[in-house]
Amino acid sequence: MTGPDPSCGVAHGSAPAGDTPERVLVAGFASPVAGALLRIGAELGWRPVLVEPDVDRPAPGGLPADVVRVASVAELPAGLGGPGADVVVTDHHRAELGVLLRDALVRPVRWVGIMGNPRHEGPHVAALAALGVPAAEIARVHRPIGLDVGSRSPGEIAVATLAGLLADRNGRPGGFFPPS
Repeated sequence: MTGPDPSCGVAHGSAPAGDTPERVLVAGFASPVAGALLRIGAELGWRPVLVEPDVDRPAPGGLPADVVRVASVAELPAGLGGPGADVVVTDHHRAELGVLLRDALVRPVRWVGIMGNPRHEGPHVAALAALGVPAAEIARVHRPIGLDVGSRSPGEIAVATLAGLLADRNGRPGGFFPPS
């Protein structure tokens, strides 16, 4: 018989969680989904960052106290736009969409994704092409994002998105465990 599963000790609080690499969650555009992403993401160990070009637009309620708010990806402080960063765009109808994604794609971020219906080409494709972004770079933008769990609320969308990011970070497909 093998020893106890280390995950059980973590779940019961009798063992420390393993080391996790630096995680930064950059949510593009102030929206209810961005608020939920940053709140829940902070609980999961991501450092929360909100990118909102409209400085007069209020931030979503209930954001973590340590959220960093910037007007553009280009303004991210050192260390927040590097290989530990995951960028999630929560509104594909904004005029600034192409610029936000272009600026994210030129940084060494780990992952870039945008919410949207997979049955239609996303507006990000035309927006990025109009800015001269090569097709290979446009293809780096994940869409749809998250696990397909039938999300219907900002919190559910955030949980599905963060679960998908965790699965991707850990090299897992997501979904249920196979039956034993």
